[in-house]
Amino acid sequence: MSTSIASSNSTVRQRPVVLDRSRDAMQINEASTNTATEPSCTRKVVSKPKRLRWLTLVSIFSKNLVLLIVILGLIQMIKKLALKSTDSSGGSLVVVPDFVQRIDEVESFVKTKMTMMQVQVDAVDKKIESEVGGLRRELSDKIEEKAGEVNHRFEKLDSKSEMLEKKLGELGAVEFYRKEDRDKILDDLMNVKGAGNGDMEVSLDDIIMTARDTLMKEIHRLSRVDYALSSGGAKVVRHSEPFIIGKVGRWFRKISLTTVYRDSEKMLKPSFGEPGQCFPLKGDSGFVQIRLRTTIIPEAITLEHVDKAVAYDRSSAPKNCRVYGWHQGYDAGKMFLLAEFSYDLEKSNAQTFNVLDSVGSGLVGTVRLDFTSNHGSPSHTCIYRLQVHGHEPTSVSMLATQS
Repeated sequence: MSTSIASSNSTVRQRPVVLDRSRDAMQINEASTNTATEPSCTRKVVSKPKRLRWLTLVSIFSKNLVLLIVILGLIQMIKKLALKSTDSSGGSLVVVPDFVQRIDEVESFVKTKMTMMQVQVDAVDKKIESEVGGLRRELSDKIEEKAGEVNHRFEKLDSKSEMLEKKLGELGAVEFYRKEDRDKILDDLMNVKGAGNGDMEVSLDDIIMTARDTLMKEIHRLSRVDYALSSGGAKVVRHSEPFIIGKVGRWFRKISLTTVYRDSEKMLKPSFGEPGQCFPLKGDSGFVQIRLRTTIIPEAITLEHVDKAVAYDRSSAPKNCRVYGWHQGYDAGKMFLLAEFSYDLEKSNAQTFNVLDSVGSGLVGTVRLDFTSNHGSPSHTCIYRLQVHGHEPTSVSMLATQS
C-alpha cells in the first residue's frame, strides 16, 4: 500500500515536470515561429511584386490556426497520459491543485486565442467584403461611364450616317447630264459642221469644243446676279388675281385685286425644283410687277418652272410672255419692252432670254411680266421663279440723266 502511494506520488510529481516541458516546448515553438516570420516581414523585397493585404492576413491566420491545432493536440495527449497514469495506480486519483490550475490556464488560453482569431477573421471578412464591394462599385461606375461614351459615339455616328444618306439622296436627285442637254450639244455640233462644209463626220475635237462652249454658257448663266431676289431687297408690288383653292367671298376677291398676296414672294426665291413652290395666278393670262433691289442696266431675263423629271403635269407653265421695264413711277408712256419670248417645255426648266438690242443702256428699277397664254391649264398659271440679270450703272450722271 505504501509502495502504491509512493509510486502515485512519484507520478504526480512527474506530471508537473511533463507540463512544464510541454509548456516550454510551446514557448519554444512560438519563439521559433516568430523568429521565422520576422525575417520575412522585415526582408526588403525588390524583385517580387507586392502581395495583397488580404492574402498576407489570411496567411498569418492560417499559421496561427495550425499552431492552435498543435496546442490542442498536446492538451489531448496530456489528458490521455493523465488517464493512463490514473488507471495504472489502481483507480485512486489524487487531485493536484497545481495540475488542475495549469489545465484551466491552458484551456482559457486556447479559448481566448480562438475568440481573438474569430474576431480577427470576422474583421478580415468585413474588410475583404468592403474592398470587394468598393472594387465592384468602381468597376460598375467605369462600365457605366464607358457605356455612356460608347452610346454618345454611336449617336454621333447615327447622325453622321443620316446626314450622309441625306446628302447621297440629294446627290442622286441631281441630274448632271440630261437628255435635252445632250441633244442640244449634238444639234449645235451638227449645225456647225453643216454650216462649214458638207462633210458630216464628227471628230473628237469637235465634240470637246462644242461641249466646252455649252458648259461655259451654262456657267455664265448661273453666275449672273439676280436683282429680283427677295432676300436682296426685291419685292412684288402688283399682280393679277391669284388662284386660291376653295370658296372665297367677294370682299376677299376685291382685296386681292388691290393688295399683294402673301405667296407672291415665292417667285422671288429659289424653289430648288420642288413641285408646288410657286405663285399661282388665276386663268391662262395675267401679270406680275416687281420692284428690283436697285436700278440696273438690264441684260437678260430668266423664267423658271418645275422640271419634268419631278412633275407629272406642267400644263400650268406660262407660254407666251413679254417683259417690260421702266426706271421709276408707273407710267405707260415710260415703259419699254425688254424681252419677248415663248417658254418651251422641251428645253431646260430654267430658260434665259437676252433683252432686246433696242434697250441699249436704259435704266430699269421696276419690271412687269405679262403672259398671254400657258401650256393648257384653264384654271391657273404657276410662276416658280423670275430672275432679272444686269449690272448697276457706273456713274451718277447717267442715273440723273435717265431720271
